[in-house]
Amino acid sequence: MASTETTPAQDAPGQDAGSVEAGLDALETTTTGRPPLRQTFLNKILPPIVAIAVVLAAWALLYPVVDNPTKLPSPAAVGSAFKEAWLQGTLLGYIWTSVSRGLLGFALALLIGTPLGLLVARAKFVRAAIGPILSGLQSLPSVAWVPPAVIWLGLNNSMMYAVILLGAVPSIANGLVSGVDQVPPLFLRAGRTLGATGLKGIWHVTLPAAMPGYVAGLKQGWAFSWRSLMAAEIIASFPDLGVGLGQLLENGRNASDMAMVFEAILLILFVGVAIDLLIFSPLERWVLRSRGLLVKG
Repeated sequence: MASTETTPAQDAPGQDAGSVEAGLDALETTTTGRPPLRQTFLNKILPPIVAIAVVLAAWALLYPVVDNPTKLPSPAAVGSAFKEAWLQGTLLGYIWTSVSRGLLGFALALLIGTPLGLLVARAKFVRAAIGPILSGLQSLPSVAWVPPAVIWLGLNNSMMYAVILLGAVPSIANGLVSGVDQVPPLFLRAGRTLGATGLKGIWHVTLPAAMPGYVAGLKQGWAFSWRSLMAAEIIASFPDLGVGLGQLLENGRNASDMAMVFEAILLILFVGVAIDLLIFSPLERWVLRSRGLLVKG
């Protein structure tokens, strides 16, 4: 009568497979809890504080060496400029004037650049016709569009939005084209098999798969939008347009007031960093996390 007992040698393959599966599960396990406050402080809060402190210390040490307030203002003088603008109630107005223009211009660029990018990515003739033009426009300095925009549209908000669009649309479109080019063909075939064709295929397959390249294009598009707007406000300043950060910078230059110039520069830098931290960095982390490329926590 044949024995039905299994030997250790026979059990080994099953045990090995179980061990491998357990190991893979362990590798895929991520910490979903909120990190400790001390770890958050050390990893995210303390580094920028230290960097700002180092910059301020270097600035304070360099100021006596230069010894010329018309070239390098003291940190105290710049702080006084901020305080004066705050007390006068104009500081938030400077910021809002530029931020509202920048975000609206970027939204318009998003509405134009996204379908344009899809069209270039999917139509070979369109890519051959305007693909190189988009790349050329992306490398063209945004300030070059200010003079013709003033001539065409005059000194108004439409001129500034036109400069933003011409600076941001090529970056958004090229980012989406790059993302679509990196979509594995297997995803597209699987989508077609499941009935995701046409607009459904674009919405449910192409765009989600191309999201990393698209987000990179959005970040670059915002950078171009902000720089384009600052160039337009500096060159085409006009009282009816209100005082944005670019015009504040130009006003400081005209008055030879370096404290005001540094005030405008710091505000421009602050807004750029704040928009990235509040909008684009969380969006980028979400995209990476959804693809298993970023550990939660």
